[in-house]
Amino acid sequence: MTAWRTARSRGGADTVDAAFLRAPPFPGARPVSLIDRAVASDLLMRPAADARPADLLTLLRKYRVGGAFWAPPLSRPHLHGHILCPANLDQACHMHAMLSAEESVPWRAIVPPGREGRRIAAWLKARDGMVDHGPVDPWSIADSAFSLWTSSGDERAIVAQLAGIPVRCFAENGSRVVTMLPTDPLEAIERKVLGGRRYLDWFTGAPCTVEAVIEQLGLWRVLIDRNRTIAATAGIASWKRREIDSFLWAERTRPLMFFRNAADAVHGAARADGAIAIWPSRVPASLFADAEAAAVPVYQVEDGFIRSVGLGSGLHPPQSIVVDPIGIYYDPTRPSALEQLLETASFSAAILDRAAALIDVIVATGISKYAAGRDTIADLPTGRRRVLVTGQVEDDRSVLLGGGDVTGNLDLLRRARAAEPDAFLMFKPHPDVEAGHRKGAVDDDACLRFADMIVRDGSMAALLDTVEAVHVWTSLAGFEALLRRREVIVHGQPFFAGWGLTQDLAAPLLRRTRRLSLMELVAGTLLVYPQYLDPVTNLPCTPELLISRMAQPSFQHRNLLTRIRAFQGQVNRWIR
Repeated sequence: MTAWRTARSRGGADTVDAAFLRAPPFPGARPVSLIDRAVASDLLMRPAADARPADLLTLLRKYRVGGAFWAPPLSRPHLHGHILCPANLDQACHMHAMLSAEESVPWRAIVPPGREGRRIAAWLKARDGMVDHGPVDPWSIADSAFSLWTSSGDERAIVAQLAGIPVRCFAENGSRVVTMLPTDPLEAIERKVLGGRRYLDWFTGAPCTVEAVIEQLGLWRVLIDRNRTIAATAGIASWKRREIDSFLWAERTRPLMFFRNAADAVHGAARADGAIAIWPSRVPASLFADAEAAAVPVYQVEDGFIRSVGLGSGLHPPQSIVVDPIGIYYDPTRPSALEQLLETASFSAAILDRAAALIDVIVATGISKYAAGRDTIADLPTGRRRVLVTGQVEDDRSVLLGGGDVTGNLDLLRRARAAEPDAFLMFKPHPDVEAGHRKGAVDDDACLRFADMIVRDGSMAALLDTVEAVHVWTSLAGFEALLRRREVIVHGQPFFAGWGLTQDLAAPLLRRTRRLSLMELVAGTLLVYPQYLDPVTNLPCTPELLISRMAQPSFQHRNLLTRIRAFQGQVNRWIR
């Protein structure tokens, strides 16, 4: 079976040879396969021809995908008219002449990029035309068009057909109208979506249905539209910029700008009339006031909850992030998009079922934020309540903003022992602290005044399997313990506290009034709020796919940068 890979079009008219349902040109994307045009193959599970055109039309209109849907939208979409898409100046002249003869007004034009487009634009503007420079999202064109005038083979005509917009197709030299395309959208689906085509999954290469392809494109559309307002970034470390560029990608008039200086980033975003995405711990606090003064929206970016195999402090790039336009999940001093989602969202039965299945997979594969797999924890007593206390980075922003009156890891241990006088208490230092990269180390002798055991080896998943309860400050380990139905006692104010699922010892957060089920918490936290990136194809993906990759023994790889960082951590531990 041979895969038909299409060229990525960035403007102008796409030819009839382009796959109408194709992946956006995400940076560095490596789709396993796109479309197989073979009419018959024993390997195919279900041919696209089995799909009903009317059902596909409903899906295409719902998700607004097909063609270069990732392109920027038409400017001033409220101004409707006949839309001309000339490929050259001859076409523009003939189109304009026909408009004038028919007295068809109003009108506007979309011209291709490059020198020819500039010539066309100058000629049309001299005739009082309003001109956009391509590429332009074909669905936004259909929203504003009385009719579409374009070249034969332009896939924008297919989208216009799907939207029920009349289309005139011109010859290359523009001297005549070749045809008036029928407005029947089902004919367009038969010709461009079905037509003997067979569809394969972009991530695995396995046969899949055309409905699955459309739904995946729809997920990508939501992500791209959400990213489109972001013009600049600040505080993004150079070693993770490639992944952040993939996470935040959208077709823009200019590429996403990465700035080292926060003030420069605010000015750059203001000039582009866009938002700024920041890594909060790496920008000065003054940025927020500067952005507000410049009317620049701020999106805070942070690692996701299923991040990667390997530490961020060890320079392992993230495979999951969150992008929050309101606040950030670990800051309880102000609302966040996650908090508002958990407080107000209505979760469907389908997404709750998906959350339940996701929990089962995470627990079965031993996935945690920085690791995958299972270990065994030896020499644990029987007959005593076994309790885990998780250490944290003491200057972590989640601790500084939501740590309550706990003064450090040793104080956390003291409080846990006071609450659990007869328990077998295990203390696990934070991996970033153990790696020698961050603050929060506790002297072993001081630790063992309260803890029965210090656990340095073994995964978090394995530890959680062996205990009845977990004491956390603000650690994500508390969330991971909830997935395993463990009792969770919280001494700070993390995002998973205050919803009725944990025993909360810190001051209550009055904004959190809703009582959530575990499935609702997981649906919002893992399925809706974060973004995920497939390390194999470099395409945005689902958490289920990322977990399946992380569970593979070959997933983690070390490069020169991570090896140097590991050596640096060893030196820090020796000095300490």
